[in-house]
Amino acid sequence: MTRFRHLVARDLLMVWRRPGDVLLVLAFFLLAASLFPLGVGPEPQVLQRIGPGVLWVAALFAAMLSLDRLFAEDLADGSLEHLALAPLPLELAALAKCLAHWLSGGLPLTLMSPALGLLFGLDASQIAVLAISLLIGTPSLSLLGGLGAALTLGARRGGALTALLVLPLAVPVLIFGVGAVEALAGGAGTTNSLVLLAAFFLVALASTPWAMAAALRQAVE
Repeated sequence: MTRFRHLVARDLLMVWRRPGDVLLVLAFFLLAASLFPLGVGPEPQVLQRIGPGVLWVAALFAAMLSLDRLFAEDLADGSLEHLALAPLPLELAALAKCLAHWLSGGLPLTLMSPALGLLFGLDASQIAVLAISLLIGTPSLSLLGGLGAALTLGARRGGALTALLVLPLAVPVLIFGVGAVEALAGGAGTTNSLVLLAAFFLVALASTPWAMAAALRQAVE
């Protein structure tokens, strides 16, 4: 686990040295969510109804922005070959990089969501459920994104290909995440949607590292 923690710390240090990448993701999330009220008008009922969906879609697109660099720089400087030969299994190395991606992207997006929820007129309970759903769901986006980035590693227009691969896979996350907030607004319980969101994360956690490792081995051969 020491090597796992070192790899996470290394990727976070690289993000710290290049803060523009994180700021770009957060700025996109902020601008994309802020433009919708200007486009649809100030009616509170409309904003409350579309708010959860808009924030989830904006978070999904924002998470896509930094995926093309997840493994590309390691492939370019030869680090990926070292990771493939290192004692730490490549599956865990891929998982460590996805964890660093979530800590530097998904977690900040989640922390920003309450402020943007206020922009759409969501009440305190809706904002709380929205933040919980993002906290559970955004790790799945990092895992699915890592899979897409590994499969398209070295390909031309890899960023666009990654988005095309990941977006359909992320549809269940989007549905369960938005469904949790809408269920609360409709007077129903949010437990089912949050449990399904957590179950999807566990399935992604159990399956995507193996697929990522296989794709990365193919890329370095």
